[in-house]
Amino acid sequence: MPDIVVDLTIAVCWIAVVVVWIAGGAYNLRFASRGRIRDRSGMPAYVVATVAGAAVISIGYDYLHDLVFQTVWSQLLGLAILAASTVFAIWARITLGTMWSSTPQVGAERKLRTEGPYGVTRHPIYTGLLGMVVGTTLLAGGHELIAIAVVVFAMFELKIAQEERLMVATFPDEYPAYRHRVPQIVPGFRLPRGGG
Repeated sequence: MPDIVVDLTIAVCWIAVVVVWIAGGAYNLRFASRGRIRDRSGMPAYVVATVAGAAVISIGYDYLHDLVFQTVWSQLLGLAILAASTVFAIWARITLGTMWSSTPQVGAERKLRTEGPYGVTRHPIYTGLLGMVVGTTLLAGGHELIAIAVVVFAMFELKIAQEERLMVATFPDEYPAYRHRVPQIVPGFRLPRGGG
């Protein structure tokens, strides 16, 4: 696949997500309710994870820079994953509307979203963004993007654990049933859960 096609595809997908997030943020500033329940208990973990992530990316850049796998099939798979994940992430962000925030919190309206992309995975924004990182890595042919993908996954796991605790505390009757019914990140994939 020509480099210009790869670069243009990656740029268009990521710019589209950034534009939707900026527009959504501006919309939220104007229309989102102010009374929100926030969970800031994970902030120290985020700081440690950010420092560790920067170290992993730095080391990954040194050791993975020459790791290249640019085959037609890996690029086509990356293109498909990137495009589908971009659409999924945007769909999830638009569906969440003013309930979206950059930190784990529940808005004053306190409604559990279970429809649309939230009926496919419990964290569809993370699903979409992780898919975009994987798709970008495959499309671009590896390199240090592999280290970035690992770091993004680890950071999202921290946020997901914090969000899950907040959702269980806020929706003690609804959320456990929803969690049992809908997979966390990967549509159709369930890890065995022990004890409840």
